[in-house]
Amino acid sequence: MPITFFTGFPGFLGSALLPRVLARSGDLRAVCLVQPRFLDQARSRVTQIEAAHPDVAGRIELVEGDITRPGLDLAARAPDIRGEVVEIWHLAAVYDLSVTRELGMRVNVDGTRHMLEFAAGCPGLGRFQYVSTCYVSGSYPAVFYETDLQRGQVFNNFYEETKYLAEVAVQERMAAGLPVTIYRPSVVVGDSDTGATQKYDGPYFIIRYVLRSPKIALLPMVGNPKTFRANTVPRDFVVRAIDYLSGLKESEGKVYALADPNPLTIAEITQLIGETTGRRVVTFPVPMKLAKAVLARPTADRLTGIPPALLDYFAHPTHYDTTRASADLAGSGISCPSFRSYVDKLVEFVKAHPEFGSAAMV
Repeated sequence: MPITFFTGFPGFLGSALLPRVLARSGDLRAVCLVQPRFLDQARSRVTQIEAAHPDVAGRIELVEGDITRPGLDLAARAPDIRGEVVEIWHLAAVYDLSVTRELGMRVNVDGTRHMLEFAAGCPGLGRFQYVSTCYVSGSYPAVFYETDLQRGQVFNNFYEETKYLAEVAVQERMAAGLPVTIYRPSVVVGDSDTGATQKYDGPYFIIRYVLRSPKIALLPMVGNPKTFRANTVPRDFVVRAIDYLSGLKESEGKVYALADPNPLTIAEITQLIGETTGRRVVTFPVPMKLAKAVLARPTADRLTGIPPALLDYFAHPTHYDTTRASADLAGSGISCPSFRSYVDKLVEFVKAHPEFGSAAMV
């Protein structure tokens, strides 16, 4: 039985994509590479998926391994399956703005290179599906096109830099003939219908801070909130878009920016969060260096919960062109909803789940 090979399970996107991919063919089975520490969580997620999608029951196999090790640490744990692999989904990465360079290089860059080496040993491979990020752009001060990558950009953090280096490696293999499709989501938030998410980051830091505030929430602001924009996409849009695009023959060799083509300004987003939470958000200008220094103090972290690395995205100068993604999604009924249409769902989920955190799966 042909195999679709997954990394990044039981992560946020992988858990939603897996049943959709298996639904394409009853002859397909999935092998998910899982770190030992996440095996129990992965087993629980498989049980949930099989209950919701009975047609995939018995077709998901979990295999212990580690993308940071050559050969994925598979040799002693599983038989050689490369001859049966027809598709690879590489989603595993450290999604953390504060990641150290050492960890980012090990997981995001070395891990991707090891996956590319594994792919090269799969003679029947039809596609290498790779989830990158819009923020390979770094702080490029202009429109960043889907055909752009190496633009001399400066990076805000090691997450951006290591995801960039990983995509460079993928595009090099793609240029050499590996059948690849690359997806670049912007900031992925919860489901636009239910608000459900797996962890809190991006706008959630502001939502949680405002919810903890009294009727008036004082929010320091860097840059011009009426000029800079924040690009968010709900998980259901990203999953539906990747599912659809990955099934197109013509998507091979392409890069897709899965972003909001008309993102709201920081001022609009903070106003919406205030309205939805029943607070009045009052912003006041603070120089970037001073704001970061204050938020880096332990007392500020306990009071605000806002990481200093988030501030760079309050003054993010890049706009993401989505022409190719929009064109290839045309006629599918799939388009990115505005943050305005689902912010209430995000807020309600945060209220109902105060126990969720922002730690990345590593």
